[in-house]
This record gives sequence, structure tokens and C-alpha cells, in this order.
Amino acid sequence: MTNFTNENKVKFKNGRLRIIHITDTHLSDDNIDMSLVLIEQACLREKPDIAVITGDNVQNYDDSSKTKKYIDRLMSIFDDQKIPVAVTFGNHDSETGAMSREELMAHYNTHPSSVSIDDGEELSGCGTYIVPVMSSDNSRIAFNLWIFDSGDYDEKGRYGCVLPDQVEWYKRVSDELTAANNGQKVYSLAFQHMIVRDVYDALIKTDKRKLYSFPHMYNKDEYYLFNPEMKNFGTLNETPCSGYYNYGQFEAMVEKGDVLGIFTGHDHTNAFGVRYKGIDIVNSLSTRFQNDRFSSQYGYRILDVNENDTSRYESRVGRWYNMFTFKEIRSYKDKLLHKTAFAVTVKGLCQRFLTSTGRKFCSLVTGRQNTYPH
Repeated sequence: MTNFTNENKVKFKNGRLRIIHITDTHLSDDNIDMSLVLIEQACLREKPDIAVITGDNVQNYDDSSKTKKYIDRLMSIFDDQKIPVAVTFGNHDSETGAMSREELMAHYNTHPSSVSIDDGEELSGCGTYIVPVMSSDNSRIAFNLWIFDSGDYDEKGRYGCVLPDQVEWYKRVSDELTAANNGQKVYSLAFQHMIVRDVYDALIKTDKRKLYSFPHMYNKDEYYLFNPEMKNFGTLNETPCSGYYNYGQFEAMVEKGDVLGIFTGHDHTNAFGVRYKGIDIVNSLSTRFQNDRFSSQYGYRILDVNENDTSRYESRVGRWYNMFTFKEIRSYKDKLLHKTAFAVTVKGLCQRFLTSTGRKFCSLVTGRQNTYPH
């Protein structure tokens, strides 16, 4: 039986749970200062009850002390603001460098804000666990967060996925949560790095490349775009880079009926989702800034859950280029904050123009809608 107790309980506050989804920060020498300024500002403005960080977090250096230093700088934001943090890993976290996934997790867990769990030898990978969310009065588990390590690469170098033992673990714990809740399912959201391969079943396949269609990750001469008959969210900007194998994770969630949405990163410019078989498959933007052409539109996702109706949630994307006003920027005395805010705002003017123009052009030329409300 799973032990659902958690000394660092996450709970509804005033009837609301707010989650900030942070992913693909890729913190390194090139981007750490400006990226951390933006993450700190996002948390100060949004005041989340928990942050979920889903992989490709910090460059893993040959010098482990440097990797730890960068982890410390990231985690200090949440320590200082007393925001609980749940961390898992992506394909790059342990691809290079001196530290294993287990060693990385152990260092994250030296911080008081961490509610992350090293699942040990019980499960594949490192960082598959749950974060039970307590009711406002602490009397019961009112909601749940599933955190999965979706791996890195398979034996042929293709992207990984949630493995069979993790799927079986999910099914078992889902049943245990239901039993502990007097037979009523505990609604939840799931988080991992790699998007599920089932996303392609929720899109339309075409054998020809069309505007705002993208090639299948593995199947030659197949291209995919939004299906207007589905409930779609946001904009699809690149190929959904799923794992090669599919061991039934998504179908298990459909069967259990407790997961409202599964949130991933990995694809840096995608801020899209689609509702398929009652579950939202959603990709969030890279949460960093490093002066590439997409950096001003990178950002984070906010998820709000109401304690009075946990069978639904609200989602929105916060982009860097929408975070600051010029009046705010002029008032900043801190040089790094001023520089960062000015950069994302000015670059964002161009990015927003190009994005808006491209979407309108697609609609006029093809008659298709390629962007939907979040």
C-alpha cells in the first residue's frame, strides 16, 4: 500500500489550488541569470501554491559542484517564496555530466521547498511519484498530482516514454487513492517531460506537407495538424516529439478516469493541447530566456483548480513578452531585471507581429484555424 502522508503537504488555500508548470529551463552559463530573473518574477506575480518542474532543468556539468550551484540558484527562488516544488527529469538532465538522476534528485531534496521523491529501485527512472493535495481543512486528499519520469532514450537512441512498470504503478495507486476516498475517484493532473504518442491520434493525418502541419516523429511521409472536430488549445508550432514506444500509459488513464490532463514540455515552442478521450494532452513552453528567436515568447503555464469542483480546471499560458509594461521597466533600479524585462518586451513586439501575421495568413489561404483559445 502507498503511504499517502506527506510532511510537506500541499493543500487548497481559500478554495483554490494554483500550479505553475515550469519546463525546459536548460539553465547553463549562457542563460541562467536572465532566466532566473524571469522565473522569479513569474512566481512573484502568480503566487502559485506549487511549482512543477518537468525536466531538462539544469546543464549537468563534469564538475558536479557547478551543477549543484545552478540547482541551488533555481531552488532558492522557491525556498525564498516558500513555494513547494515537485521535480522530475527529461532526456538531457543526465545525458552528460558527473551526476546521475538519483544524485540530482538527492540535491534537489536538500532544499526545504522540495516535495520531490526518489522512488528508488521500485520503478524505472527517478522521479515518478504523487503529490497528494489536501483539502483546505486538511481532512482528506482532495486532489492529486502525478509526476512521471518519462525517461531519456531507448536502445536505439529514440526518445523515451513511461515504461510498463510505471503504468502498473499508476493503476495500482489510482485504485488505492479511490479506496482511501470512500470509493470516489480523486481527480488529478499528470506531469512529465515527454508527450504521449497518443497525441497523434488526436490530430489529423495528411500525406502532404501543409501550412502549420508537422511531420510525424517516426513515420515517414506523415504530417499532422489540428483536427477542427476536437477541443483544441493554443498553437502547434513544431512536431510533437513523443517517445517511440507506447506502453499504454494514456489508455490506462482513460480507463481509470481520474486524470483531467497530462502536461509535458520537451517541445520548446509548442503551447498547444487537444482533448482526446476525455483527457487534455497539453504541451507547455520552455521556461527560459537565452536570446534565440523564440525566447521572448517562451514562458510558463498556470493551472487553477477550484476545491468545490475538482473535476475541472482552468489553464492559461504566461509569455515573457506579456509580463512587463514599459512603465514598469522604467521604474526598475536593478540592472539585470531592467535589462531582462526590456529585452523580452522589445523582442516580443516583433515576435507577436510575426506570429499574428502568420496565423492570419494561414486562415486566409487555407481556411483552417491553427490557433485556439487556451
